Amino acid sequence: MTNLGPSTSFDVRAEITAAYAAWDSAFNKADAKAIAKAYVSNAKVLPPTHQIITGPAEIENFFAGLFASGFADHNLTIIDAGGDEKVAYGTARWSANGKGADGSRQAAGGIATHVFERQADGSLKLRLHTFN
Repeated sequence: MTNLGPSTSFDVRAEITAAYAAWDSAFNKADAKAIAKAYVSNAKVLPPTHQIITGPAEIENFFAGLFASGFADHNLTIIDAGGDEKVAYGTARWSANGKGADGSRQAAGGIATHVFERQADGSLKLRLHTFN
């Protein structure tokens, strides 16, 4: 646990782990609206396509497109996490299943980086999400 003063402390790794579990849950329910709510209003998602996706509406549309193309079974496995009372970061391995050109199940995966901003209520929301 990181001590940030006499009365405030955060277990950033546990918070990031919980945020990843909630994100995976929304993805695995194909709930693009719930995923979009995990991001701040001016968040950026930078996927391997080199698109720059900005804000919850574009983020929702991006993930809805992934669901429509058959992506499911997402899992984030934390590599590292850190931060303070304002900004936190996490790195993770990600995996998911998509559909190949013939409709067969196809595994996908890579590395992801996430930058979170702490909200007034103490929760974390994503500012930046990049993956390959």
